[in-house]
Amino acid sequence: MKRICSVLLAVMLAIVNGNANGKVNGDENCLPLVNLTVDTALLNRNHYIEGVIEITEEGMETARYLCWLRYRGSSSTECDKKSFAVKLHDEAGEDVDANIFGIREENSWILDAMAIDRTRMRNRVCFDIWNEMSRTPYETKYENRNGTEGVFVELYVNGEYHGLYCLSDKVDRKLLGLKKPKSGDDGELTVRGLMYKGDAWNDYTDIYLLSYGNGNENQNGNGKWNAWELQYPDETLGVWQPLKNLIKFCSEQTEDEEFMASYQDYFYTENLADYVVFTLALHVGDNMYKNTFLSVADITKGHRFMITPWDMDMSLGGHWNGKYNEGLSDVNQYNNRAPFNRLIGKNLGGFADKLADTWMAYCTSLFAPENISRRLDRYEKLLTASGAWEREYAKWNGNPVPLKEHLGDEVDYVKKWYAKNYESLCLQFGTPPVTIGIANVVGPDSPEAVYTLDGRKVHASDVSSLRKGLYVVKGRKILVK
Repeated sequence: MKRICSVLLAVMLAIVNGNANGKVNGDENCLPLVNLTVDTALLNRNHYIEGVIEITEEGMETARYLCWLRYRGSSSTECDKKSFAVKLHDEAGEDVDANIFGIREENSWILDAMAIDRTRMRNRVCFDIWNEMSRTPYETKYENRNGTEGVFVELYVNGEYHGLYCLSDKVDRKLLGLKKPKSGDDGELTVRGLMYKGDAWNDYTDIYLLSYGNGNENQNGNGKWNAWELQYPDETLGVWQPLKNLIKFCSEQTEDEEFMASYQDYFYTENLADYVVFTLALHVGDNMYKNTFLSVADITKGHRFMITPWDMDMSLGGHWNGKYNEGLSDVNQYNNRAPFNRLIGKNLGGFADKLADTWMAYCTSLFAPENISRRLDRYEKLLTASGAWEREYAKWNGNPVPLKEHLGDEVDYVKKWYAKNYESLCLQFGTPPVTIGIANVVGPDSPEAVYTLDGRKVHASDVSSLRKGLYVVKGRKILVK
């Protein structure tokens, strides 16, 4: 295995910062630099191999850790630009926790390649928003966080530039506060915390079809059952039964009356509503229940499942294969998956009304177009000012997807798509008030002022030629269509 020392990493910093003396020049726009030392001929997605990771932030010493490395992902491993799973350890091979970038004390990390995302920021933007919107409904060590945090970095492999990545933590037992198995007086373990992840789109991840009887639990010892992966704990007798019970409860075997009386014993309704509105707002299209975690903090104290998203590259006008996705969200798109087929389709417990209330609570703040634009602009500025996008474009344009030379051009596409999706959801949720034309509310001779969402006043002479979109009149949002 080729070794690389911190001196070489300093040289890499000098290259990025344009400083020939090998010292970081203090450029505040510089992204953190990461170098992996590993035998790339042995890297694969199934087994970890020995490596070293070095991390340098501007103005700080390089942190160096022994680690285990492997490729991560499924279809993404077919790309030349691959993601990495990283596990830190000491000289004895024992796990080592490190608080990288102030995210949290953890030994297991992800270097996300974002290879099919033309903006290289969709997953990060989505998680940032989800973290503001949804928290765990119980106390955890990490401020009830229900999603990952991450930092954009530039990655080198054995000293060779490898591109723009996002280094993040994982959705795991520690983050979600899942209880470890408990050992009894007889030495037997009692399973407590549980976490499953949807692995594919099929009947088994609709969770309302009682077709699971043909599935093979832990087939080949790989922790899989039908379209689900066991994330926690390790394979132990009985770990699949709670998921089977959930599917049975959500199936048509359960009458509406019983479902209505008991569904809050199986789900956190705030979490469900947040998840639906979140995925609709950002058009997260590959995450129900594929790329979704279902977890229970302690199955011995109740079987309420919490939803946590994962892998949201297919969002914000982007497709799973990197192509543009001009489609818009439909509030009825979850009607063929439990428990939403009843909660939304039949408005049991007023859940459909709750979705509208949730949208109302966020549509002028978290999901307001100007707020989404600010988030996109902030990351666009970061990646452009650091020079990272220029290097990413030179390295990976066309492999596997075409990139824009100017990231701002790609971000503009996302903004325009989002504005259309936002207007569509406003119509579907019945907010704001809808008129055929703004002239029905205010005419050229009216003293009432008309404003765009970004606060620009529209002159009276322009009212008759307004473009389709949202405007503000007397503090009310009006849709021109």
